[in-house]
Amino acid sequence: MKNKQQKENKILKNVSVNSLFSNKDIKKTGSLKAIDLFAGIGGIRLGFEEIGAECVFTSEWDGHAQKTYQANFGDMPYGDITKIEPQEIEPFDILLAGFPCQPFSQAGKKLGLADTRGTLFFDVAKIVEHHRPRVVFLENVKRFRSHDEGRTFETIKGILENLGYEIYSKVLNARDFGVPQNRERIYIIGFLGKTKFEFPEPLNKKIQLGDILEEKVDQKYTISDKLWAGHQRRKKEHIEKGNGFGYSMFNKDSAYTSTISARYYKDGSEILIEQKGKNPRKLTPREAARLQGFSDDFIIPVSDAQAYKQFGNSVAVPVIKALAKEIEKSLKTLQINPPQKPKKIDIDKIRKDSVKKVITNLK
Repeated sequence: MKNKQQKENKILKNVSVNSLFSNKDIKKTGSLKAIDLFAGIGGIRLGFEEIGAECVFTSEWDGHAQKTYQANFGDMPYGDITKIEPQEIEPFDILLAGFPCQPFSQAGKKLGLADTRGTLFFDVAKIVEHHRPRVVFLENVKRFRSHDEGRTFETIKGILENLGYEIYSKVLNARDFGVPQNRERIYIIGFLGKTKFEFPEPLNKKIQLGDILEEKVDQKYTISDKLWAGHQRRKKEHIEKGNGFGYSMFNKDSAYTSTISARYYKDGSEILIEQKGKNPRKLTPREAARLQGFSDDFIIPVSDAQAYKQFGNSVAVPVIKALAKEIEKSLKTLQINPPQKPKKIDIDKIRKDSVKKVITNLK
């Protein structure tokens, strides 16, 4: 216990109040420090490296994602974020977190903050409370905003506001930022003080699926007769029931695809590519990477199935880059509130109360 306290005191000693509330180093390239939580394969990190941010801590529990992250960044992420004490993380300016979206997704049980994965935000909140970074950057599925009639969003927004953050949020679509994919995600950005922040405008760049398709594709990506027959049968059944579920077909002239998901490896149904004279095919892992805006020098060291999961779970990198540039502008004019004793909030109590409310509302 004594050693733990000494470690914490040493960290706090190195972080003066003035360093937390000074903007003098913001304009220097590479002066920003970031931490990358629920990092996946590093899509958010890539976007912030564009503005010179240096990643000083990473957390990702999935072993396959860790392998891809290390192959591309040279860093092996720490594992379970719940096992890491906030004071063990060195001081930083920007917190990046694409925290688990499954509890808030349209698919699944939609338990939100009552889901174990949903409560992970509160671990993020404890890190924010301890370090008070200049910026908090969160990403999640579009439905997060309306989950539990908006109460989930308001809970998280309220915690950050109580910690001194001015909150901006907006749903952006990847297809507006140079990739041919219809992918809507909510971005929640908090600044520790006052600034003028504006979300990036669509690029109005003409794109089509053919821009990211490979010229030569291995036959193994063509789906089998059995799988194709199953797709067609299920589509017919859905049509007869009056809903729009079932496979989706695209070709090189398509302006964009539907959203690629982590389940793409199972049957590829959400994005099938037309092929003349034969069954349609799935995207290749490289095409899946391009669909999310990853460059061709991004290393894919895992199996096809794991690659599909990783890119399906990732962010659209060009959207993150556009957001990072706007955040960089805002940081240059950020007026941080005068130093004062930080407001203490009981995050564990809020966690318990939130879970209780969600469970009650589900009954």
